[in-house]
Amino acid sequence: MVNEDTHGAAEIRLRVVVASHNPAKLTAVRAAFAASFPAATVEIVPVSAASGVAEQPSSDAETRRGALNRARDARSRLPEADYWVGLEGGVERVGDELLAFAWMAVLDTGQRLGTARSVTLPLPPAVRERVEGGEELGAANDAVFGTHGSKRRGGAFALLTGGRLTREGVYAETLGLALLPFVNPLYAAAPDKPNTKPTPCRD
Repeated sequence: MVNEDTHGAAEIRLRVVVASHNPAKLTAVRAAFAASFPAATVEIVPVSAASGVAEQPSSDAETRRGALNRARDARSRLPEADYWVGLEGGVERVGDELLAFAWMAVLDTGQRLGTARSVTLPLPPAVRERVEGGEELGAANDAVFGTHGSKRRGGAFALLTGGRLTREGVYAETLGLALLPFVNPLYAAAPDKPNTKPTPCRD
């Protein structure tokens, strides 16, 4: 949305609907949009949205589907916006390891879609046992680490790295990648005619 201020200058305002009320997710979305659209004023609007998957997704495909479903459901509930964001955390067993990760999905007012998967986090045996026993990852982390509501703050990333990484930080970086189709012109260029250049990196 573009408005003009009292001096006639163009002002970009973006209304971003986030399919969550989780403070960690909202912080990540705000940071990602601020970095990707530095000239815009961003309004973050949380909304409850259905994932259409299990409370604790247990595969890559199910987790990605949950993020997409949340973004689409958010758009159906609050259609007056510029972007809709779905974030879904999941786990998947690979060999003897249980890996935690998240998928991000971003929709705009047209038909564009941006998705990205976060880095993976190997879970320790005590947490893995609880999750494989049916507990949601956040509850399992709280039980093992003696915390409360950790998924609404730094999450497993912060608990396992001593705060060096956080759920908010990892999600914000992942969302920045999911936003590339909306900010880098190469994504709109024909494959045989890449007549645009990547946007320069900002130091």
